[in-house]
Amino acid sequence: MTTDAPATAVDVVVIGAGQAGLSTAYFLQRFGVEPQSGFVVLDRSFGPGGAWQQRWPSLTLSTVNGVHDLPGWPFSEAVDTTAGEVPASAAVPEYYRAYEARFHLPVHRPVQVGVVCDRGERLRVETDHGVYSARGLVNATGTWEHPFVPWYPGAMRFRGRQLHTRDYRSADEFAGRHVLVVGGGISAVQLLDEISRVTETTWVTRREPAWRDEDFTPELGRSAVALVEDRVRQGLPPGSVVSVTGLPVTPAIRAARERGALDRLPMFEEITETGVRWSDGTTLAVDVILWCTGFRSSLDHLAPLGLRNPGGGITMTGKLATQVAADPRIHLVGYGPSASTIGANRAGRAAARELVDHLAATAPGP
Repeated sequence: MTTDAPATAVDVVVIGAGQAGLSTAYFLQRFGVEPQSGFVVLDRSFGPGGAWQQRWPSLTLSTVNGVHDLPGWPFSEAVDTTAGEVPASAAVPEYYRAYEARFHLPVHRPVQVGVVCDRGERLRVETDHGVYSARGLVNATGTWEHPFVPWYPGAMRFRGRQLHTRDYRSADEFAGRHVLVVGGGISAVQLLDEISRVTETTWVTRREPAWRDEDFTPELGRSAVALVEDRVRQGLPPGSVVSVTGLPVTPAIRAARERGALDRLPMFEEITETGVRWSDGTTLAVDVILWCTGFRSSLDHLAPLGLRNPGGGITMTGKLATQVAADPRIHLVGYGPSASTIGANRAGRAAARELVDHLAATAPGP
């Protein structure tokens, strides 16, 4: 990382150009912060699209769990949404690319942020393409770069293949193998549905899955967001919203149920050389363990700031819980209650407004 070059001074650095980062950038510009001289967006990817660029090819516009409009310009005006079989990994980057150009957003890529350090009145952002000195920071790095795989005894002994959701590409590569799918989220059931059509599968989760047969309502969404928001305001690590919203029962899921693919087993206790073992001694031989166990917030570059509590959470405040309580110059958008495509837009607006107001109130005198 560059450390000896002179720093480029700006008011705000936005890290990440996914939904949260682009939403924040849009509102910073609307609230009077000049692109380039006033704020920049640093993105580690080689092209637009955020984490959508890495989604598996079978995730199409007809199967994806919601692609929400960015503020100011709907997705349907940039991409043909009637073509339901278009891979989301192609359609969403196309939308983001057009969006960045339409609003002249100052996105710099590929730029890898190494660390962010406190330098008194300013924050020092060190990257592999220079150093920035900022009065405020919006972190919008999401979670895709930080996959979570829980530790289980024997994991290193397993002779088969282990992979995470982010490594998945196609069900066909597992043909003829017994695949153990671990996890109770939406991605787990989507991949289980696909893989179970071509080979033998077994599904395990820590908790009994909560299914939702009724439509997703605004009230249900608000309940889920409120639960997570309450946790981060207390300084606790964000929790999963699936336990509140439940797993949607789509036609594909009903078909998977009829095939027996969703006959769930409780979590195993140990991984063996050839499979897994439960606490009662029952064993199962498998060839592949697919960990659909989610992601954690990608915040390692903020470690020098000491934002985390002893329990691993960060105490948040502000209108939509995007502001770090210990340092009002820093906002985390896409963390906690704003870690959804819908929540990211509202959070981007709130973070931009609060940060602009804070910088105006703390601006150095003449």
